[in-house]
Amino acid sequence: PDTTEKLAISYDDLVYLNVLHYDFEGNLAEGELICNIYIAEDLKEIFYELYLNKYPIERMELIEVYDGDDTKSMEANNTSCFNYRVVDGTTNLSKHAYGLAIDINPFYNPYVTYPGGKIRISPPGSEPYADRDADFPYKIDENDLCYKLFKEHGFTWGGDWNSSKDYQHFQKTIN
Repeated sequence: PDTTEKLAISYDDLVYLNVLHYDFEGNLAEGELICNIYIAEDLKEIFYELYLNKYPIERMELIEVYDGDDTKSMEANNTSCFNYRVVDGTTNLSKHAYGLAIDINPFYNPYVTYPGGKIRISPPGSEPYADRDADFPYKIDENDLCYKLFKEHGFTWGGDWNSSKDYQHFQKTIN
Protein backbone atom coordinates (compact mmCIF):
# COMPACT_ATOMS: atom_id res chain seq x y z
CA PRO A 1 0.00 0.00 0.00
CA ASP A 2 1.05 3.56 -0.68
CA THR A 3 1.75 5.21 2.67
CA THR A 4 3.65 8.24 1.34
CA GLU A 5 0.69 10.54 1.95
CA LYS A 6 0.55 9.39 5.57
CA LEU A 7 4.20 10.15 6.32
CA ALA A 8 4.08 11.59 9.82
CA ILE A 9 7.62 11.11 11.09
CA SER A 10 10.95 12.67 10.20
CA TYR A 11 14.53 11.71 10.98
CA ASP A 12 14.50 14.47 13.62
CA ASP A 13 11.87 12.45 15.53
CA LEU A 14 14.08 9.36 15.73
CA VAL A 15 16.98 8.43 18.01
CA TYR A 16 19.58 5.64 17.73
CA LEU A 17 20.23 3.69 20.94
CA ASN A 18 23.09 1.31 21.64
CA VAL A 19 21.80 -1.11 24.29
CA LEU A 20 23.76 -3.50 26.51
CA HIS A 21 21.82 -6.65 27.33
CA TYR A 22 22.28 -10.32 28.10
CA ASP A 23 21.57 -12.93 25.43
CA PHE A 24 19.92 -16.31 26.01
CA GLU A 25 23.28 -17.89 26.94
CA GLY A 26 23.86 -15.25 29.63
CA ASN A 27 26.55 -13.47 27.62
CA LEU A 28 26.81 -9.71 27.50
CA ALA A 29 25.65 -8.42 24.12
CA GLU A 30 25.30 -5.08 22.36
CA GLY A 31 22.01 -4.28 20.72
CA GLU A 32 20.78 -1.50 18.47
CA LEU A 33 17.40 0.24 18.41
CA ILE A 34 15.93 3.20 16.61
CA CYS A 35 13.04 4.78 18.49
CA ASN A 36 11.02 7.96 18.70
CA ILE A 37 12.75 10.69 20.70
CA TYR A 38 9.62 10.80 22.88
CA ILE A 39 10.29 7.31 24.32
CA ALA A 40 14.11 7.30 24.19
CA GLU A 41 14.63 8.12 27.89
CA ASP A 42 12.03 5.54 28.89
CA LEU A 43 13.79 2.87 26.84
CA LYS A 44 17.19 3.81 28.27
CA GLU A 45 15.84 3.44 31.83
CA ILE A 46 13.93 0.22 31.08
CA PHE A 47 16.83 -1.48 29.33
CA TYR A 48 19.26 -0.38 32.03
CA GLU A 49 17.07 -2.11 34.65
CA LEU A 50 16.75 -5.19 32.44
CA TYR A 51 20.54 -5.21 32.03
CA LEU A 52 21.10 -4.91 35.80
CA ASN A 53 18.76 -7.88 36.31
CA LYS A 54 20.38 -9.92 33.48
CA TYR A 55 17.01 -10.16 31.73
CA PRO A 56 17.53 -12.35 28.63
CA ILE A 57 16.98 -10.84 25.18
CA GLU A 58 18.11 -13.10 22.36
CA ARG A 59 19.00 -10.38 19.86
CA MET A 60 18.43 -6.70 19.22
CA GLU A 61 19.24 -5.71 15.64
CA LEU A 62 17.98 -2.92 13.41
CA ILE A 63 15.13 -3.96 11.13
CA GLU A 64 17.35 -3.29 8.11
CA VAL A 65 19.17 -6.55 8.91
CA TYR A 66 15.87 -8.24 7.90
CA ASP A 67 15.21 -5.96 4.89
CA GLY A 68 12.41 -4.30 6.86
CA ASP A 69 10.51 -7.61 6.96
CA ASP A 70 8.70 -7.83 10.29
CA THR A 71 8.00 -11.56 9.94
CA LYS A 72 11.68 -12.38 9.32
CA SER A 73 12.64 -10.27 12.33
CA MET A 74 10.10 -12.05 14.55
CA GLU A 75 11.17 -15.50 13.30
CA ALA A 76 14.72 -14.60 14.35
CA ASN A 77 13.38 -13.55 17.79
CA ASN A 78 14.72 -10.06 17.18
CA THR A 79 13.77 -7.31 19.63
CA SER A 80 13.08 -4.19 17.54
CA CYS A 81 11.36 -0.83 17.62
CA PHE A 82 11.23 1.43 14.53
CA ASN A 83 9.98 -0.09 11.28
CA TYR A 84 8.17 2.10 8.75
CA ARG A 85 5.30 -0.25 7.92
CA VAL A 86 1.54 -0.65 8.08
CA VAL A 87 -0.37 -2.83 10.55
CA ASP A 88 -0.62 -6.32 9.05
CA GLY A 89 -3.76 -6.63 6.94
CA THR A 90 -4.54 -2.88 6.93
CA THR A 91 -3.43 0.37 5.30
CA ASN A 92 -2.90 2.04 8.69
CA LEU A 93 0.60 2.88 9.83
CA SER A 94 1.82 0.81 12.76
CA LYS A 95 3.03 2.46 15.97
CA HIS A 96 6.38 0.98 14.89
CA ALA A 97 6.31 3.38 11.90
CA TYR A 98 6.49 6.23 14.40
CA GLY A 99 9.11 4.54 16.60
CA LEU A 100 6.59 4.42 19.46
CA ALA A 101 6.33 0.62 19.78
CA ILE A 102 8.77 -2.12 20.62
CA ASP A 103 8.59 -5.91 20.33
CA ILE A 104 10.52 -7.95 22.91
CA ASN A 105 11.59 -11.58 22.25
CA PRO A 106 8.78 -11.90 19.66
CA PHE A 107 9.18 -15.60 18.86
CA TYR A 108 8.32 -16.54 22.46
CA ASN A 109 5.65 -13.84 22.71
CA PRO A 110 3.66 -14.19 19.50
CA TYR A 111 1.00 -12.05 17.85
CA VAL A 112 -2.36 -13.86 17.97
CA THR A 113 -5.30 -12.79 15.80
CA TYR A 114 -8.66 -14.32 14.91
CA PRO A 115 -9.44 -13.49 11.25
CA GLY A 116 -12.80 -14.98 10.30
CA GLY A 117 -13.00 -16.60 13.73
CA LYS A 118 -9.94 -18.75 13.02
CA ILE A 119 -6.78 -18.41 15.14
CA ARG A 120 -3.65 -17.09 13.42
CA ILE A 121 -0.31 -17.06 15.27
CA SER A 122 2.66 -15.06 14.06
CA PRO A 123 5.51 -15.64 13.53
CA PRO A 124 5.24 -19.14 12.05
CA GLY A 125 6.68 -21.75 14.41
CA SER A 126 5.74 -19.85 17.57
CA GLU A 127 2.40 -21.66 18.00
CA PRO A 128 3.43 -23.45 21.25
CA TYR A 129 4.05 -20.06 22.87
CA ALA A 130 0.54 -18.73 22.22
CA ASP A 131 -0.68 -20.85 25.19
CA ARG A 132 -0.09 -18.32 27.96
CA ASP A 133 -1.08 -20.84 30.65
CA ALA A 134 1.94 -22.95 29.70
CA ASP A 135 5.21 -22.48 31.55
CA PHE A 136 8.17 -21.71 29.29
CA PRO A 137 11.21 -19.41 29.33
CA TYR A 138 11.15 -15.85 27.96
CA LYS A 139 7.37 -15.50 28.41
CA ILE A 140 6.14 -11.96 29.00
CA ASP A 141 3.17 -11.81 31.33
CA GLU A 142 2.00 -9.67 34.26
CA ASN A 143 4.63 -11.23 36.56
CA ASP A 144 7.52 -10.53 34.20
CA LEU A 145 10.06 -7.79 34.97
CA CYS A 146 9.90 -6.49 31.38
CA TYR A 147 6.11 -6.11 31.63
CA LYS A 148 6.36 -4.32 34.99
CA LEU A 149 9.01 -1.86 33.78
CA PHE A 150 7.16 -0.93 30.60
CA LYS A 151 3.89 -0.47 32.51
CA GLU A 152 5.67 1.72 35.11
CA HIS A 153 6.82 3.94 32.26
CA GLY A 154 3.29 4.39 30.88
CA PHE A 155 3.38 1.90 28.01
CA THR A 156 0.41 -0.25 27.07
CA TRP A 157 0.90 -3.97 26.43
CA GLY A 158 -0.49 -5.87 23.44
CA GLY A 159 -1.25 -8.82 25.74
CA ASP A 160 -4.04 -6.70 27.27
CA TRP A 161 -5.84 -6.15 23.96
CA ASN A 162 -9.28 -7.70 23.49
CA SER A 163 -9.66 -8.53 19.78
CA SER A 164 -6.08 -9.75 19.36
CA LYS A 165 -3.10 -10.49 21.59
CA ASP A 166 0.36 -9.15 20.83
CA TYR A 167 2.42 -10.51 23.73
CA GLN A 168 5.72 -9.10 22.42
CA HIS A 169 4.40 -5.55 21.94
CA PHE A 170 4.62 -2.42 24.09
CA GLN A 171 3.63 1.04 22.84
CA LYS A 172 3.32 4.55 24.14
CA THR A 173 1.06 7.34 22.92
CA ILE A 174 2.32 10.90 22.53
CA ASN A 175 0.10 13.25 24.51
